[in-house]
Amino acid sequence: MNFSWKRNLIVLWVGVFFCSTAYSISIPFLSIFLSDELGVDNHLEIWSGITFGITFLASALISPFWGSLADKYGRKPMLIRSGFSLAALYLLNYFVHDPYLFLVVRVLQGLLAGFVPAAIAMVATNTPEEKTGYALSIMSTAGASGSIIGPLIGGVVSYYSGNRNAFLFSAVIVLVSALIATFFAKEQSFDRSAPRSHVRDDIREARSNRAFVTLLTLAGISTFSVMILEPLIPIYMLHMGVSKSTASLSSGIAFSAVGIATVLMAPQWGRIGSRKGFGPILFIGLIGGGIGNILQFFVSGYVEFALLRFAYGLFYAGVLPSVNAMIVQVIEPGFRGRAFGLNQAASQLATMAGPIIGGLLGAFMPIRWVFVINGILLLAAAVLVKLRKLESQISAVRAVE
Repeated sequence: MNFSWKRNLIVLWVGVFFCSTAYSISIPFLSIFLSDELGVDNHLEIWSGITFGITFLASALISPFWGSLADKYGRKPMLIRSGFSLAALYLLNYFVHDPYLFLVVRVLQGLLAGFVPAAIAMVATNTPEEKTGYALSIMSTAGASGSIIGPLIGGVVSYYSGNRNAFLFSAVIVLVSALIATFFAKEQSFDRSAPRSHVRDDIREARSNRAFVTLLTLAGISTFSVMILEPLIPIYMLHMGVSKSTASLSSGIAFSAVGIATVLMAPQWGRIGSRKGFGPILFIGLIGGGIGNILQFFVSGYVEFALLRFAYGLFYAGVLPSVNAMIVQVIEPGFRGRAFGLNQAASQLATMAGPIIGGLLGAFMPIRWVFVINGILLLAAAVLVKLRKLESQISAVRAVE
């Protein structure tokens, strides 16, 4: 390679960190923002779910198209396109006063997103094969670190200077991501002369790879299990007795507990997976995540809740990095941009469905029962890993190659 993959990993890590931070800044107070500043008084849980989910529905629909362009023109142009577009859209949030207009901006954010999957595909394609699993595990800590810092920043900024100023902070941070991608991210010389594939053909090719389809399913389930709780935790904080004035800060800390655990454990899971295989790591992560969610049903104090989410995060930290590493193992380099575009689509559909279903469940049953449903879902995913004999499928694909 004519450049250092380690340097590139660091640069892309920083870019994803800032982009993830910008997104997660609004998580702790979005429900409160809808209520206090956009005038949503009725069905707040449902409004919160739709507001979270509609961005990801739009992103899911467009992600295969961006993935196709990434394989045609390169992943770096996708980083630049997404970064500057999102910076402008985050800025628009500051000026919105109508909930329906706010939904329109959220849709546009989904349609123009794609920074993180493009960065992951860039790492997967520009890193030596034997280092790819470790590199992707490191990349997962970028998003997790952003999810730590973002909610804390959002909680603090919204508490001391108002929710709208937090959106300004998001715009500045994602602009930094775009500038980093423009000036520092490197990509191997890219052949742009080949014809661009059509999304329908990409889906047909992906469907012929059973291992890849299984991994897409697991990525969707894993993402859904996280997002089903996103709009509910700020409301759950209020049910625990946390005052409304400090709910944003408290929920930010609770969100960050999982991110801290991921930062600590994801590199360790990556090293173990590189030596022992990522199938066992995926299974352990799903089992631990399932049990950790079910146990959250039994706690009623804020401190105990945050500690248990940290413990759950130690196991969950191995799930998505393992899925990404295994995708690299079953997909040829020329298809990776499209593969991660499809992976993004699956994850974004799950991200869209999670908050909507979570909001509906939170409106019709005690929120603590959602943790039980979530835990059972992750345990079922662990069973799927065993029933599909995923390691055997991957070995068969690599033998053919």
